[in-house]
Amino acid sequence: MLSKKQWEFCLDEMEKMFPEAHCELIHDNPFELTIATLLSAQCTDVLVNKVTATLFKKYKKPEDYLAVPLEELEQDIRSIGLYRSKAKNIQKLCQRLLDEYNGVIPNSREELVTLPGVGRKTANVVLSVAFNQPALAVDTHVERVTKRLGLCKWKDSVLEVEQTVMNKTPMEKWSKTHHQLIFFGRYHCKAQNPNCNACPLFDICREGQKRAKKGLVNR
Repeated sequence: MLSKKQWEFCLDEMEKMFPEAHCELIHDNPFELTIATLLSAQCTDVLVNKVTATLFKKYKKPEDYLAVPLEELEQDIRSIGLYRSKAKNIQKLCQRLLDEYNGVIPNSREELVTLPGVGRKTANVVLSVAFNQPALAVDTHVERVTKRLGLCKWKDSVLEVEQTVMNKTPMEKWSKTHHQLIFFGRYHCKAQNPNCNACPLFDICREGQKRAKKGLVNR
């Protein structure tokens, strides 16, 4: 397992690599971010942004999503995976926003996770990006990178990964760390072809050392 000092080194190096890491889901307000994050489950941000470029022109507020038949909304997001269930959740979410929150996205995790289609990860993204609250969302990139490095155990659940990263990272860095881990996993330590050959974290990376022993790394 990585020590706190080693993890601090990782954070410093990722800061050098991705100083401008940020949320890549295009949005103008907390409501749009919530919808975009909901759509991003098991889907790339690139595809979500392609769909929402049109979607957010047609639907501006919760009432707009409820003013059309479910089938129409399904067609509007058809290119996104799980579009049928996501369309249902969007309409249910919008109805709940109107019934419980005057059409406004709440700014607490406890309330956010009660919205249809919004789990802990989505709630953390909204809290961090839209409301500037300390939060650390764990997506597939964050989980993969922290486990490869050896900060977390392979068997750790998503919640355990979240707790470990938060425990070893200063609170004021949680949001930035979330984005830098995503960039690191998305553009450098990729799922299929991790760039171990040119990785500044190689010497302390559990996965990197394992791959080196198998002759998969040339440094």
